Amino acid sequence: MFIDSVNLTLSSGHGGAGSVSFRREKHVILGGPDGGDGGDGGDVYFVADNNTHTLAVYKGKKAMHAQNGEAGMGRRMHGKRGEHLELIVPPGTAVLDAETGELLCDLTSEGQRELFLKGGKGGLGNVHFKSSINQAPEYAQKGLEGETREVRLELKLIADVGLVGFPNVGKSTLISTVSNAKPQIANYEFTTLTPKLGLVEVDEYSGFVMADIPGIIEGASEGRGLGVQFLRHVERTKILLFMLDLANYRSLEEQFDALRAETAKFSGELTKRDYAIALTRADAAENLQEKFDAFLAHLRLSGTAGEMKFKQDIYEFDAAKPFFVMPISSATGQNINELKFNLLELLKKEL
Repeated sequence: MFIDSVNLTLSSGHGGAGSVSFRREKHVILGGPDGGDGGDGGDVYFVADNNTHTLAVYKGKKAMHAQNGEAGMGRRMHGKRGEHLELIVPPGTAVLDAETGELLCDLTSEGQRELFLKGGKGGLGNVHFKSSINQAPEYAQKGLEGETREVRLELKLIADVGLVGFPNVGKSTLISTVSNAKPQIANYEFTTLTPKLGLVEVDEYSGFVMADIPGIIEGASEGRGLGVQFLRHVERTKILLFMLDLANYRSLEEQFDALRAETAKFSGELTKRDYAIALTRADAAENLQEKFDAFLAHLRLSGTAGEMKFKQDIYEFDAAKPFFVMPISSATGQNINELKFNLLELLKKEL
C-alpha cells in the first residue's frame, strides 16, 4: 500500500529521577549520601533509508515515544538511559508542524540522520547536594520531561523527470515502455491511483529516474480529482515532461495552458522548473502537422520547416520555453529513443 502522508504525535523520553540514598554498611561510620543520578530520556531521530519506499509502517499509529530514563539507585549507581526512537523513512520525506505547516526537517539523502526531539535530562542524586552544613541531604532532583510535538510526515518522491498530464494521456504507457516500471494500464481515466517510479536506461552508461503521478484535472490544486494528493511528488523532480494527447477532444493549447496553470497554483517553484513537451498518440492523430504548427505558434516558437521538430540549443537555453516539443507514440515506438536522449541532455544541463 502506498502511503505518503501520516500524522503523528512524537515524544522524547523523560529523564529518570535522582536517588536519595545513604550508605548503610557495617563498620562504615557516617557513610553519607550515595544516591546516583537518573538516566537521560531517549531522543527521537529521523533516518532516511532507501530500503523503505512509503510511510505505510506508520499507518494507524497515533503516538510514538522514546523510552524514559531509569531512576538512579544507591551506591552512586546511575539509572539506565532510555532507548532512542528512530523513525525510518524514505528519502524525500518532509517533517511538518501539524498545525502551522512549518517545515521542521527535510530528509533528502540516503543515510541522513537528524535529531528531532531531545530527551529529558536525568535528575541528580542526593550525593551532589552534600555540603558542610547539610551532610545528610534528603533531596534529589526529578528528571526533566521530554519534548512532545505533533507532526505530519509527507513523502515527496525524488525523481529526475516528472510526468504531468491529464488522465489517460499515455503517461503509464510511456513509463512502462521506457523503464522497468509496470503500472496498471487501461482505457479509462484515473487508472494510476498512486505514483510510480521507473528507471530509464538511455545507454550502457547513462540513465535517469522517471516519476508517473495520477492524472491532473482542472481545479486539482484546489482539491478536485486525485492530482492534488500527488502534485507534491513533482516538487522534487529536476525537470517536468508535460504530456499532451494529440487524440484528445481538448486542443493541445487548452491542455497545456490548464496544466501550467494548475502546477503554478500549487507551487510557484514549479513554474521555474525546466520542462519539455511530449505530444502523445502521434500514430492516432489526424492533421498532425497542422496541430503541431498551431501549437508552436501558440507557444511563439518555430519548428523545422516541414518537420515536426522543435528543440532549443542547449548552449542558448531559455528556461521560459520548453527544451523540446516532440510527437511520440509508445505503441509504435515513434521518437521514443529521441525522447530519452533529449531528456538526458536536459538533465545533464541541470548538473
